[in-house]
Amino acid sequence: MAGGVNRKISAASARAHTRRAKQNSSFQLPAGIFKTALVALVIGLSAWAYQAIQPPPSKICGSPDGPPVTGPRIKLRDGRHLAYQEHGVPKDNAQHKIVYLHGIDSCRHDAVIPNFLSPETVKDLGIYVVSFDRPGYGESDPNPKRTVKSMATDIEELADQLGLGHRFYVIGFSMGGQVIWSCLKYIPHRIAGAALVAPAVNYWWTGIPSNLSSQAYSQQLQPDQWAVRVSHYTPWLTYFWNTQKWFPGASVLAQSMDCFSDQDKEILPKLRKRESYAGQVRQQGEFESIYRDMNVGFGTWEFSPLELENPFPNNEASVHVWHGDEDRMVPVLLQRYIAEQLPWIHYHEIPGAGHLLPLADGMCETIVKALLTDG
Repeated sequence: MAGGVNRKISAASARAHTRRAKQNSSFQLPAGIFKTALVALVIGLSAWAYQAIQPPPSKICGSPDGPPVTGPRIKLRDGRHLAYQEHGVPKDNAQHKIVYLHGIDSCRHDAVIPNFLSPETVKDLGIYVVSFDRPGYGESDPNPKRTVKSMATDIEELADQLGLGHRFYVIGFSMGGQVIWSCLKYIPHRIAGAALVAPAVNYWWTGIPSNLSSQAYSQQLQPDQWAVRVSHYTPWLTYFWNTQKWFPGASVLAQSMDCFSDQDKEILPKLRKRESYAGQVRQQGEFESIYRDMNVGFGTWEFSPLELENPFPNNEASVHVWHGDEDRMVPVLLQRYIAEQLPWIHYHEIPGAGHLLPLADGMCETIVKALLTDG
């Protein structure tokens, strides 16, 4: 009886047969689907990133969805409003009229000079002070087109509408002190005298030696170094950087106690009354208040204060800079250098004082009397 045919299959043929079987049974994606999926993923991530870095729209005071207007305001030529508050003797009876500029994350109620000046000094010297919400803060409209120069013109318009006369004094604290440089540059003919109290310094101002700027920059807390760097180089990321949760944002805005010197910590209880109005500071949105402040203050300036010539060559007015040698927010190192390069500046360095030096006992009296009696 005949049996089946005995066929021998080589190992190579068996492997080839197995490969063909697997190839025939595997699922094949349509051509180009992987590329399409990758493009869709990139678009999706880009859309998410764009949304993440966009600040929410501002809630303009007086608008249907915005906070109410509770104080007096003026209307500027470009249609914006500035909210202000008056202090001291009646304006018509004043011998000295002062415009006060608040610092970052503050408002017109944080008028350090009039709030801590003794009533006797105010009366004896006939002092009138107007503080105002800088753009985007409190009840002043945001200014998306804000520049270093626009702050000076805002101040000039405020003074004109309030009838402060041809010349008036300006006092600024911290980021408000930095603004005083723009007054000295653009409206010196309107200034009767100026005081910059612990003014913020831009590390990229021309005229500051790079090694000195780097040394001062490194004296900041690490989170503040990054926050300032972002504001200067990538201002469109400022809001995202300071609100994301992976890395710490500006410690100053987070009110970290590491920002304060020993003297500052003793002074802090004097600021408890801020609790009654603190919610008004950022009520229109954080980007157009605190982050716009950072972008302008640490951005590329239209001029450098170190390039300024004496705006008062005939001693018709004086300029004073006050700084504490233990300031942990604004390193004193650069302030000293600026004062050395501008010999017409009256520089006052206070030993043991921190950033809150104007709140220390007696300092407001000293600052104001030096300003009003000199020059």
